Amino acid sequence: MKTQAGIGRRAGALITAAAAVGTVVALPGQAAALPGTTVVAPPLQAVALPGQAVAADAAPLPPYTFDSAAQRVQGAASSSDAVPLKTGQTYRDTLEKDGKVYYRVDLDDKRNAYVSVIAVPKNGGKVEYGDGVKISMQDGSGTECGYQQVNFSSAEYTRPLAAYARRIVGAGSSSCQRAGAYYVLVERESKATSSQDDWDLEIRYASEPGLKKAGPTELPEVWASGTPAPPTGEPAKRQGGSGIHDATSLTQGEWRSDIRPGQTLFYRVPVDWGQQLFASAELGSSASGDEYVGNALVLSLENPALGHVDEKTASYDGKPSTLELDALRPVAHENRTSYQDATSGMRFAGWYYLAATLSPEIAAEYGDKAVPLTLRVSVRGSAKPGPGYDGDPGPFKVTPDDKEAAANGASGARAAERNGSMEVVAMAGIGSGTALLLGLGAWTLVARRRAA
Repeated sequence: MKTQAGIGRRAGALITAAAAVGTVVALPGQAAALPGTTVVAPPLQAVALPGQAVAADAAPLPPYTFDSAAQRVQGAASSSDAVPLKTGQTYRDTLEKDGKVYYRVDLDDKRNAYVSVIAVPKNGGKVEYGDGVKISMQDGSGTECGYQQVNFSSAEYTRPLAAYARRIVGAGSSSCQRAGAYYVLVERESKATSSQDDWDLEIRYASEPGLKKAGPTELPEVWASGTPAPPTGEPAKRQGGSGIHDATSLTQGEWRSDIRPGQTLFYRVPVDWGQQLFASAELGSSASGDEYVGNALVLSLENPALGHVDEKTASYDGKPSTLELDALRPVAHENRTSYQDATSGMRFAGWYYLAATLSPEIAAEYGDKAVPLTLRVSVRGSAKPGPGYDGDPGPFKVTPDDKEAAANGASGARAAERNGSMEVVAMAGIGSGTALLLGLGAWTLVARRRAA
């Protein structure tokens, strides 16, 4: 006959074993071993860790990093056949030379709508001044609600371009205010001598709630337009990402990367209501020449809805070269009343994106090797309360997690993976814990009956 002490010892052993099994959780990208099986680890691959420079002789350039969760769609030649887009979802498509495609969004009469496009030409392709993309939103009668057009301007080399279309409720206009079907038109314009390759498109649709109470509608005449002193201290290493999706998070400070000719690096900075963003970029000197390259570096800024805000270029002759974005107004809801992209783009809080591109001509003059790039970022002013949204602002806010990501330098992709991993771990813990409790309850009942 088994004693109570013996039963207790066996119960303790079972609890320990069950707890050990319950804590085994497969990490993203890893296979979980089933009982009686052996997991063979995949061969290790050489991967650049965050903050490491790309090898100077690496080729080809890293491709643009698309959102892995993006859904493939095909834009229609007619609005009647346009595929519908859903808010919060990312999509991928392609656009041929001089092509035009339509997408559809179904809107209510209360929320503002933004549909953005990142146009990604192939690396090394040929583009000319004026080549670019236009994105607009239209109602069922063909009335244009809001558009944005971006092009390569004087920096005539391929790089991702960002723009958005929008429908704003209560914008002092009687058009585009009703609920119903709206159509997003994406148009590409290219010169006859430009490359014939298709451009990849990354498309996002975000909505913004209206206000509980109407706020200011006029811009302040006086605002702090002076550029603050640059951040002090040694630059910290933070290598930029290869796309919007994996943009490296930055906070105020001086940040060092390495950029190759023809490469675009992406960063993001959280900017809250009432705060001002200042950014500059510096190319380090070279010991291998002094040839002049015009428009050698491009630095562009996009807002949380991925609308284009500002862009500046700098030449290079082997000496240190610096450019600065224009002084921008503090983030405020009323900025949207301006017709200037640099002001209206600063219309909501959230992640602002910086993209730096180095001209491929640098390789011909200085060799195909990485050039030191330093970003200096300043965020001036204390965060203020939001405008009083009538609902969840979605991406148009700055959260404690955003501030933590900026301080730690996490990329957007890594932050998303971390959140997904924690959800998996939590669900696994809940599942294993529930199973453990049920199993122990059944075992205890059986043990008691045996003891009796």
